[in-house]
Amino acid sequence: MEDYVKPWLSVDEQIERLENRGVQVDDRARAEFALKSIGYYRLTGYLYPFRESETYVDDEGRSRVRVLSGYKPRTTLRQAEEIIDFDRRLRMLVMDGVERIEVAVRMQIGYVLGRRSPFAYEDPDSFTRAFTTPTTDSRNPKPSSHIQWLQRVNTRKASSDEQFVAHFREKYDDRMPVWALTEILELGHLSVLYRGMAQTDTEEIAAAFGVPTKKLMGSWLASLNYVRNVAAHHARLYNRKLQNAPSRPRVGQIPALDHLRADETAKGAFGTYSALAVIAHLLSTIDSDSDWATQLAALLRAFPTSHALTVHSLGTPQGWETLALWRSSTA
Repeated sequence: MEDYVKPWLSVDEQIERLENRGVQVDDRARAEFALKSIGYYRLTGYLYPFRESETYVDDEGRSRVRVLSGYKPRTTLRQAEEIIDFDRRLRMLVMDGVERIEVAVRMQIGYVLGRRSPFAYEDPDSFTRAFTTPTTDSRNPKPSSHIQWLQRVNTRKASSDEQFVAHFREKYDDRMPVWALTEILELGHLSVLYRGMAQTDTEEIAAAFGVPTKKLMGSWLASLNYVRNVAAHHARLYNRKLQNAPSRPRVGQIPALDHLRADETAKGAFGTYSALAVIAHLLSTIDSDSDWATQLAALLRAFPTSHALTVHSLGTPQGWETLALWRSSTA
């Protein structure tokens, strides 16, 4: 393992390094402001697609691509600022959309589980056997996923400063009905709970969001939780390869999303666009008057296209503006 030997650089030295590597800096004062407010490491991360590359053949005769330290001609610092601003606006929209979905999922889970009993979330009979069976591997035995989930939720309750949580803590020995408990659960808690619920209950919830199967809905909740976490931690989102990409429905299951099956490339399957399309579909089932898709389409049309980047870096398909999912947004 190598020792890290790169030196600390002053802001002036950071600007000189960018210029020496081919980045055009037209306004030095603006460059200083950008580096002081954004940081060199974050800024150059957004400039990564603008770097030069070369093809080479490795020792096994395979063609490879090596990314170089220099930047492509016509690369400017302003381009980095524009894509950083686009990504910030994208994260804000994603947070807004996922918040509405999370609140609706809270309601549905609390409603459906609560019909079984106020404390159905504590009852193993409310869940699948896979969710309630402990791991018996002698090398690494673990309690069931249900028990682990309850432990996480109890930690969440203990740290909550919500007035209604204190009420249940003091008056009802800290036991909360599921329709109240869901109000303090994050999307990650809800995603895990949903996957463990009985098939009939999950199918009812999925149907409320226009999703045909439990498996598909479970995948979407897990993926949106991942995307929300990326956005919440202010990480780069626009051209991210999603580690937890949403499963794509089979053609005909959700016609508005059939186009997700048309692109089998890594960008098509794991690009950010797939999660954006899922958010748009789910929001349309929650509120038919939602303007989220309108806002998202407007943002995509304003993508800061350059010699190194286009809107397709998100995984958007050709002709995305004409698709039914966005059609009203571009009319």
